[in-house]
Amino acid sequence: MKLKIAVLSGDGIGPEVCEQGVKVLKAIEKKFKHQFTFVDGHVGGAALDTKGVPLPDETLDICLNADAILFGAIGDPKFENSPDVKIRPEEGLLKLRKELGLFANIRPLKVFEPLVHKSPIKEKVIKNTDFIIFRELTGGIYYGEKSTSSDGNSAMDTSHYSIEEIDRVAHMAFKSAKSRRKKLTLIDKANVLETSRLWRKRVKELAKQYPDVDVNYLYVDNAAMKIIVNPRQFDVILTENLFGDIISDEASVISGSIGLLASTSIGEKSVLFEPIHGSFPEMKGKNLANPLATILSTALLLEHFKLYEEADAIKNAVEKSIEHHITTPDINSTKKFAHTSSVGDFISEYINDKKNILYYMENISLGQSTII
Repeated sequence: MKLKIAVLSGDGIGPEVCEQGVKVLKAIEKKFKHQFTFVDGHVGGAALDTKGVPLPDETLDICLNADAILFGAIGDPKFENSPDVKIRPEEGLLKLRKELGLFANIRPLKVFEPLVHKSPIKEKVIKNTDFIIFRELTGGIYYGEKSTSSDGNSAMDTSHYSIEEIDRVAHMAFKSAKSRRKKLTLIDKANVLETSRLWRKRVKELAKQYPDVDVNYLYVDNAAMKIIVNPRQFDVILTENLFGDIISDEASVISGSIGLLASTSIGEKSVLFEPIHGSFPEMKGKNLANPLATILSTALLLEHFKLYEEADAIKNAVEKSIEHHITTPDINSTKKFAHTSSVGDFISEYINDKKNILYYMENISLGQSTII
């Protein structure tokens, strides 16, 4: 298969983890005889520095002409810590989502057995946790009208949703639930918010089209508690933009590291894959950032194009890297942790030469491997 992939590394650790994602995709390309073309584009703080805007027109054109987008991270303290900054890096991502019509963000969460002990939550609570969050991405308070009073003493953000915006992501969530354990949970705040009442009304209506899916409704504050107390009760979670942003970051704690969680953002014609972690500027340039979320995002990319064997090859290699502690310090507390680039090297090597993996394991245990 021929694929043109736009690579928007962004800020902070974005370039380092994206480099590993591209490395792994090149291994897949070689192993399975595909043809992948990678085109780089500036976004976020990196684009502000070079182009003066967080999303240059040429970057948008690259994305519009690509089959898929691999995205790194956005955010830079020099913009965040200055109250006088008028344009911030994050505006580039918001504009990109709007321009490409990326209306649904899909975040799977599955606990890796060898990392259960890394979670701050008890093993008996999180073991076998496996759910997916469907977050609406182009509506709500992030995109509503905003204003600040002339004296600077008050401000306003408005939230807006239409039934069209709700229906398109809800149908995706229902279809996912139908293919999984047939359970969907809507997270809202319908006891207070009009937009949430519209969400609940529409989901109840759409549920009639999916009679085999059991639908539950939770207020967001209650859901935030239940995700920690009993995460195994969830199968497919559906929610609006703001709640989805918060809930998915909270859920990332379950796995033991936010550096493990991948995501897909889907539009009518465009699709973007990214880790859910931020730019983590404190770790920039240290070759210690966890690239697994980005690498798992490349597996989601391949699944999107029905390259399931290739995606499984990546996921199996990731599991092997975790099993043998070829991981970065956030999930590997031993003195033999691996660097960002070494994790990418190992996974690429495993994909292309699985038969020799025991040889690599022996060398790694002796501290002799050239890939660590």
